[in-house]
Amino acid sequence: MDGTLTLEIQNQIGTITFGHSAANSLSPEMLHDFCELLRETDRNPEAKVIVIQSEGDRAFCGGASLSALKKVDTLESSTAFFMGFAHLINHLRKCSKFVIARVQGKVVGGGIGLVAACDYALATEAASIRLSELSIGIGPYVIEPAVSRKIGKTAFNQLSLDSANWRSGQWAHVQGLYAECCPDIESLDTQVAALSQRLASYGTNALKQLNSLHWNDTAHWEELLPEKAAITGKLALSEHCQTILKNTHG
Repeated sequence: MDGTLTLEIQNQIGTITFGHSAANSLSPEMLHDFCELLRETDRNPEAKVIVIQSEGDRAFCGGASLSALKKVDTLESSTAFFMGFAHLINHLRKCSKFVIARVQGKVVGGGIGLVAACDYALATEAASIRLSELSIGIGPYVIEPAVSRKIGKTAFNQLSLDSANWRSGQWAHVQGLYAECCPDIESLDTQVAALSQRLASYGTNALKQLNSLHWNDTAHWEELLPEKAAITGKLALSEHCQTILKNTHG
């Protein structure tokens, strides 16, 4: 597999760490293994809470792997590519345990969908965000339900149209993507540890029922996200998008 994914369970907290040399972007193989690791952690009784984090201190997630996207050449393979994030979001949605995102740096494209699909996101002020999809000839269709659910339609519309520019971590906090915005990584880690330990101390059944309540209006995503992946897959094969991808580093 291109990139790394690890799971560590300690004190009833399951920590999933992912990494990739290209700004912690996620290849199709990584997305598949990410889903498997989530399922494994959800089923493991030793973990009551899940924390998702990435390697390094500059980028949390660069979204989908552009190098992998450049290789798709059929509608089937293109749709399958975007189904990677659809599956990941649906796995997070169906996870019976609360998932905390530790966002230490910049977030791009599908990475914003990952953060939005987590139950609670803690970030640093350096964790600026950018929905870059429109700038390469596609759109954030697959992640839209998760992102709009967190920040609302108005903020999503602004973010998706302003695809060339970054929005600050504070902006993301005000809009609701981040529950808290910390001044640095040290204080972020303190907050993540405190929250995860506190949640792990609560009753398992109470946590599970509350989690179900939070997601009770999203069952239709099972059919909705694949539909959106098909739309994106078709756009990715357009001459406009292919021309941009050929001239894009990644």
